[in-house]
Amino acid sequence: MIPAPRFTRLKGHVYQKQGVELLKMASLYGANGAGKSNLLHALSFLRRIVVASDLPSTMVLRRIKHFHATEVPSALAVEFISSDVPYIYALEFSDQSVLKEELYISGLGKKDDTLVFERITDDKFKTKLTFSDAFEKHPEGPILKGILENNLVKQNKTSLKILAKLDNPLLIDARRAYEWFENNLVIISPTMKPSGLAHKLDVDSEFLHYAEQIMCTFNVGIKKLQIIKKPIQAFFGDDNKDEMETLIQKLAESPSGILGLHTNSGEELVAVQEEDNVFIKQLKTEHVDKNGQSVTFDLSEESDGSVRLLDYLPAFKDVLTKDVTYFIDEIERSIHPILIKELLGKFSEDDNSKGQLIFTTHESNLLDQDLFRLDEIWFAEKDGLGSTDLYSLCDFKVHNTIDIRKGYLSGRYGAIPFLANLKDLNWNAYDFKK
Repeated sequence: MIPAPRFTRLKGHVYQKQGVELLKMASLYGANGAGKSNLLHALSFLRRIVVASDLPSTMVLRRIKHFHATEVPSALAVEFISSDVPYIYALEFSDQSVLKEELYISGLGKKDDTLVFERITDDKFKTKLTFSDAFEKHPEGPILKGILENNLVKQNKTSLKILAKLDNPLLIDARRAYEWFENNLVIISPTMKPSGLAHKLDVDSEFLHYAEQIMCTFNVGIKKLQIIKKPIQAFFGDDNKDEMETLIQKLAESPSGILGLHTNSGEELVAVQEEDNVFIKQLKTEHVDKNGQSVTFDLSEESDGSVRLLDYLPAFKDVLTKDVTYFIDEIERSIHPILIKELLGKFSEDDNSKGQLIFTTHESNLLDQDLFRLDEIWFAEKDGLGSTDLYSLCDFKVHNTIDIRKGYLSGRYGAIPFLANLKDLNWNAYDFKK
């Protein structure tokens, strides 16, 4: 997300953080199977390991394919800014243990990186930790280090969360780094739904107004968003007391005090504890019929595109107002190309936005130099060994008047499907009736 130095167009797309320029958007194109989604899968995988502090099962890890003659460890690393401090976090692991884990304060290429901690697991699965000089020289440092090495850090667990949750002033950088993974990195898959949307709309009147304004602007027929809120007793009635008690127990065990449920049609319900009561909340929409009367719709009665727009509302509100990074896989799914272009255009033109939006797409309609800088457009293409090569449009000589959509579709930049010769396919050779 570091901008190419020679591009000066769309200056509002560049943020200044810690003396470094960062881009606000990136789009990733490529043929099916080129590996676009694997970038998001890898980040999601790393986030899950860090936030849960557990490696997945051996069976899951062994499904990670390597194009090597022998088994080799997997390594993942990410550089990011949290609480205005730049960090590098890296993790190396096998199917049995975390082999190496390290966190540095990044020098951003201008000075040396500064160690926060390094963790190594030796051949006998013994953990060795190394901390910053300030930690090692502090009177409490050696004692805490011994407890961590001998009792708290396990071979199949990452240590960043463990260090962050100690809430020790000596480990403030570990806490800041962990909070970025937990709160500031969000990955949305094509089938993922935002959790607790009905509750967010109910308690945040500003967000509700924003959501209604967006949906009305896109002219999908929705005139108002309605939150149905019922006490849990009224929702379940007298015939489902056992189910209600089970739900209340699960809600009591939820750290957030919120629990997502789903109806038989797939609609989300939200169970929430508010003061001494438990409520069930459900999002519905209001339309206006030909007589000017309001008609209430369940979400299951809305089009897939309208529902997907509702799904994106928290993401776009967040990237406009918060220092967060959203990754969205197949951003155009179920949404008309003009609508998604308008939505991205709104974010593109807003000079007060604070977050970053990175997404994969096949939608060539978005390849517009009025919407994206050249260094915000990326391509994914597989090489002869099956590995994915990522490269930027700014690697090509492209004038700002060139139609990059036409160039992409004609194969000028690669990253499009290779169809061989369809004329050679003999459809009649197959007896489909049999």
